[in-house]
Amino acid sequence: MDHLASFSSDPFDKPPCRGCSSYLAEPYIKCAECSPPPFLLCLQCFTRGFEYKKHQSDHSYEIMTSNFPVLDPTWTAQEEMALLEAVMDCGFGNWQDVANQMSTKTKDECEKHYMKHFINNPLFASSLLHLKQTGEKQQTSLATPFFASEDPPRPTFDSLLSRDMAGYMPARADFIEEFDNYAEWDLRDIDFVEDDSDLLHALKIAVVDIYHSRLKERQRRKKIIKDHGLINLRKFQILERRYPKKVQDLYETMRRFARILGPTEHDKFIESHARTKFPVLWTTAAR
Repeated sequence: MDHLASFSSDPFDKPPCRGCSSYLAEPYIKCAECSPPPFLLCLQCFTRGFEYKKHQSDHSYEIMTSNFPVLDPTWTAQEEMALLEAVMDCGFGNWQDVANQMSTKTKDECEKHYMKHFINNPLFASSLLHLKQTGEKQQTSLATPFFASEDPPRPTFDSLLSRDMAGYMPARADFIEEFDNYAEWDLRDIDFVEDDSDLLHALKIAVVDIYHSRLKERQRRKKIIKDHGLINLRKFQILERRYPKKVQDLYETMRRFARILGPTEHDKFIESHARTKFPVLWTTAAR
């Protein structure tokens, strides 16, 4: 018989039986010839000789169980895992509740076994110390300095710059007031009930659909603002001034098409159009 520990006592952590789709409880059967993925059967399906596709009832198999000792002859691997899960659930030192959750060991047995094998065990202590030292070295070496962000700026609330930025809150990446800020008001009195007539039900569905379209428009406008860098308006205006005056006028005229093109594509469109319309001016500006 081949023994293999299952690392959790929760049956939901194991794949279901391939025969009846029930959750597996130890002991269960693993086909030694069908893998991967592992072909697992409960004892009932195994004794019935369940076969499926390439799996045959005469295949060699393993009995999956954790009913064997690991650290102490009187403790099975299943009980070891149950103890660790109980300490995690109930807290270290709460041995009475740990024993109640385990149900197979007393309070004193749980405390004595845990302290002996998981706290005062020199092997585990040295391993934990090594992991701690390694983690400290990694944290020290990976430390990255961060500086205050200036783009977008973070003005104080109700300042002039905050109003210029339409109440944008950089920490939340959102605005104090949304576009179409009262769109949700149309839904406040809507309640779907079973005795609604078909006409009333359809009307309520239409109101919800309209609300969804308003949300899409809100998100579309946010995306345009984000993609084109319009939150920091002053920086956007400075970037526009890098062009000659005639190109700035062209940029202003063609601004309406920016929402159709992406930011990079729109700049390329303006510059290529300016090169064609003002070749001499563009060449002089490039110098």
